[in-house]
Amino acid sequence: MGSGYLTNPLVFLLETLFDLYLIAVLLRFFLQWVRADFYNPISQFVVKVTSPLLLPLRRVIPPVRGLDTASLVLAWLLKSLELALVLGLTGTSFSLLLPLLMAVPELVELTINLFFWALLIQAILSWINPGVYNPAATLLYSLTLPLLRPAQRLIPPLGGIDLSPMVVMVALIVLKMLVVPPLRGLALAVAT
Repeated sequence: MGSGYLTNPLVFLLETLFDLYLIAVLLRFFLQWVRADFYNPISQFVVKVTSPLLLPLRRVIPPVRGLDTASLVLAWLLKSLELALVLGLTGTSFSLLLPLLMAVPELVELTINLFFWALLIQAILSWINPGVYNPAATLLYSLTLPLLRPAQRLIPPLGGIDLSPMVVMVALIVLKMLVVPPLRGLALAVAT
């Protein structure tokens, strides 16, 4: 029973907790960006959960062109801290620059995954309970509409079935395959 026995579960818990909070921070940024319903209960939850860390940061980081840049900086700082803690727990030697740079591709991947899962959940909800008000479905619709609209123009519904979520999900997977590995390689090259 070596240190790896406890390290792996600890790393898993650390990554899970950080990533759940990071999803909330990213959701706050994107929900504001798409001007989602602020009074939606899920929006209110996201605001309450992220405000303790975000509000002090907003005092020093102003918005840029109406975008909440403090949310992005907070996400980057939290991901950097998560990576540094994981590297420290696993006993990996690293320069301080490595987690700061690796946080960028990790956040890009997390964002792509966030939209992928939002689209998938929205599609499932539309099959299970179409036409019924649901705060989660409303928020998912607001979040994914900017991605779906161009795809819906290219591929109109066929026989009442909207294939645009599937097209966007495939595009997101391809985007992740094309963008994240080069960003990781660049971050590693600069940090070493």
